[in-house]
Amino acid sequence: MSRLNAVLVSLAASTLRTLAVMLAVIALVVVVAVSQFRLTVFGAVALYFVVWWTLLFVILPIRNQAETDPALVVPGQDPGAPATPRLREKALWTTLLASVVFLGAIPLFELAGL
Repeated sequence: MSRLNAVLVSLAASTLRTLAVMLAVIALVVVVAVSQFRLTVFGAVALYFVVWWTLLFVILPIRNQAETDPALVVPGQDPGAPATPRLREKALWTTLLASVVFLGAIPLFELAGL
């Protein structure tokens, strides 16, 4: 698991790289959904978006630690705000997990033509 995490950290080194990886994965998943499960492109993108957004709220609180150094806390900052939120890494994790859930859910439900 640490090797996969190291790869994700390197892919999340910049915002553009993160977005490029996310778009590539999403495009691949949408192509699979359209070709294998007879979904429309719009239906596949819409359903994937709902799954991705739902899983983002599951992944956001994982591995968050509040800032413990009082010198780094800005006046007005919430004391529970994460010191390092790692949002780009979490976006990649969300994309990967959403892809698995999305491709796993399509055969379970009759969604052809959506």
